[in-house]
Amino acid sequence: MTAARAAVEILRREGVTDVFGVPGAAINPFYAALKASGGITHTLARHVEGASHMAEGYTRARPGNIGVCVGTSGPAGTDMITGLYSAIGDSIPILCVTGQAPTAVIHKEDFQAVDIAAIARPVTKMAMTVLEAAQVPGAFQQAFHLMRSGRPGPVLIDLPVDVQLTEIEFDLGTYQPLPVYKPAASRAQIEKALGMLNAAERPLIVAGGGVINADAAEPLVQFAELTGTPVVPTLMGWGAIPDDHELNAGMVGLQTSHRYGNATFLESDFVLGIGNRWANRHTGRLDVYTAGRTFVHIDIEPTQIGRIFAPDYGIASDARAALELLVEVAGEAKAEGRLPDRSEWAAATQEKHATLQRRTHFDDTPIKPQRVYEEMNRVFGPETRYVSTIGLSQIAGAQLLHVHRPRHWINCGQAGPLGWTVPAALGVAKADPDTPVVALSGDYDFQFMIEELAVGAQHKIPYVHVLVNNAYLGLIRQAQRAFGIDFQVSLEFENVNTPELGVYGVDHVKVAEGLGCKAIRVTDPNELGAALEQAGKLAAEHRVPVVVEAILERVTNIAMSTTNDIGDVVEFEETATEPWHAPRRSGR
Repeated sequence: MTAARAAVEILRREGVTDVFGVPGAAINPFYAALKASGGITHTLARHVEGASHMAEGYTRARPGNIGVCVGTSGPAGTDMITGLYSAIGDSIPILCVTGQAPTAVIHKEDFQAVDIAAIARPVTKMAMTVLEAAQVPGAFQQAFHLMRSGRPGPVLIDLPVDVQLTEIEFDLGTYQPLPVYKPAASRAQIEKALGMLNAAERPLIVAGGGVINADAAEPLVQFAELTGTPVVPTLMGWGAIPDDHELNAGMVGLQTSHRYGNATFLESDFVLGIGNRWANRHTGRLDVYTAGRTFVHIDIEPTQIGRIFAPDYGIASDARAALELLVEVAGEAKAEGRLPDRSEWAAATQEKHATLQRRTHFDDTPIKPQRVYEEMNRVFGPETRYVSTIGLSQIAGAQLLHVHRPRHWINCGQAGPLGWTVPAALGVAKADPDTPVVALSGDYDFQFMIEELAVGAQHKIPYVHVLVNNAYLGLIRQAQRAFGIDFQVSLEFENVNTPELGVYGVDHVKVAEGLGCKAIRVTDPNELGAALEQAGKLAAEHRVPVVVEAILERVTNIAMSTTNDIGDVVEFEETATEPWHAPRRSGR
């Protein structure tokens, strides 16, 4: 068979059922093999970067998924670099397959010939241009081994067109994936970590994205309940423990944090970090974050331990392996009466949870963004998967929404590229068409890759996209306050075709409808709930993305620290003092 056909058949045997991409001359042999093989569904993107983010969303939606994105030579590969960067930053395995000019002319500045492997190497676990056709099976076998082993991450394989077309000997029937390597904590390590936790008076568990990647939410909650230890999920670990669980202590950080989460953390004396990387927007100033606390850090990547600060004890282990052993050892200790009573400490965290809330109920027109999240909480149930990337919309969403299950907050954590949300939401919805998907964007994120909405219309991929529109680069505007400027961040203009929009500029409803989707604009806060409910019905009926645009007040400053100190978060808006100021989800 051709090397291209061998590559496609290996994808199938490694469990791939969906790929996202854009064909082109240098990758057409691969596409011919894809068609001839069958069994793999292809979703045609409108932009190759969009295909890479679809692959990311697809991976993030379900345990064991590996999203695959495909493009031709030259700019297709460079377009996907942002997706690879996003994936490696968040430990997400995706496979990027690119076409390449013939091997004889790669070095001769041939049309669309670029050393994409060299460009991609810093943002992948492996990036290689396969120059010998007989190496293609081994390259793909190694790719899946690397993506699944240790800290997960992306791989790029670049295939010159002549390599794809070359006939090779390949015994498909005897192919099997390589064994996956994941380090596992020893019993002695776990006993020491548990002993350090038991010696503390006010311990916390910080659960990061590694807990989600390892499908370890269940043993995490078991361990927390066994030991009575409150849990702080990071933004990437949100959903590992339900928001309404009595041991959920809230999120900590400079921006995507809860008032009660920061207050609880600052009272703690011990932190067990599992599958987290101590991201700077979680920790803020390290002298504040670490002062008076003992730290144990468990991470699948040995070199991650001590990268940000030196813990008191470090363990290189897959999160699930470590948590399962922690459950076993803690269970034995409990049976022998050797676990301290944490009920008073846990009750104190829940008292903060009950009293330190931000206000969400406002009746102002134009709409205050907090009201949007209140209505989302009311309308969308715990089965909803949220997808978001960056901006004030994401920060406020993380502060105010409720998430109850792992992989139900799907967020681009480290890279935060504008435009990520639309294609990522499509990848999520493609991976799990039976679960409601709700994306959240500000107007600028939405406009970056708005063309990908047409992919949802063409391929019948329904989801609801909540668009909060203030015609501003809101996060950058807020950051510019420190410089005393408001410069080149306003998106306002009077649209001659839609004068009723005033200065809000782009008519997102017309654009969405022009791309084959449905859209609803809301200007009255009391109509938000009905619009969100209607959007879900329209998505189910027409099987297309449905946009709900909320026209917001132009300027809202969202709570965050201006001094890089988690103990100094500025609350720009009034906080909740009455139950109705921040109502919980009703009727669920």
